[in-house]
Order: sequence, then structure tokens, then C-alpha cells
Amino acid sequence: MVAIVDDDDLIRGALQGLLKAVGLPAQTFASAEEFLKSGQQRQAGCLIADIRMSGMSGLELQAQLNAEKCRIPIIFITAHGDEKMRMQALRAGAVEFMAKPFNDEVLLESVRAALES
Repeated sequence: MVAIVDDDDLIRGALQGLLKAVGLPAQTFASAEEFLKSGQQRQAGCLIADIRMSGMSGLELQAQLNAEKCRIPIIFITAHGDEKMRMQALRAGAVEFMAKPFNDEVLLESVRAALES
């Protein structure tokens, strides 16, 4: 299962539809807190997360998962990324860091690679 954490309804819906179209099950969460409360961290094979969200940010979510020794491959998507943020995310174990708008095929390739790792 691919977990999608983004506070934008349209992005969540579009990503879920994209993954469903290629046969990948996905579950969406409107916030990092909602994802953590769901208990789905251990079931998720991959996490697609926005960086900037109300409440806990994507980077804070990544730090929390790392602290819990929960090693989910994370693909970050953001409209507000910079090189410093990208390097921070990748150093902390993210498998990909993509700027919005992103190429659907590139995202799907990253998700497939993360699920196979």
C-alpha cells in the first residue's frame, strides 16, 4: 500500500487516482498527524508526502518515523522546495524529492522502485 500525505484534497485525489490506474493500492491522509494516528506506518510500502502542510511538516514526519525506526521509503513532493531542503530530506533517507508539477511517469517509476526496495 502507498500512503499519500498531503493537506491538498486535489493533490491527494489525483495521486490516488494515478496509482489506482496502474493497479497500486493507495490510502490518503490529510495530515502527518492523521497518518501517524492511523497506525498505517507499518503497512505502508511507500509514502508520498508534501513538505509544507499545516501542522507537522513532511520533514518533521520523516524525523518522527526515523525516531520510531520505521523505515518507509519516502517520496517528497513540494511546490516550495529548495536545494537545502532537498538535501536535508535525502540525507534523512528520502528516496526522491520532486517539485510540483511533477511528471506522472517519473513519480510512478519512483514509487515502483521504492516498493521493490
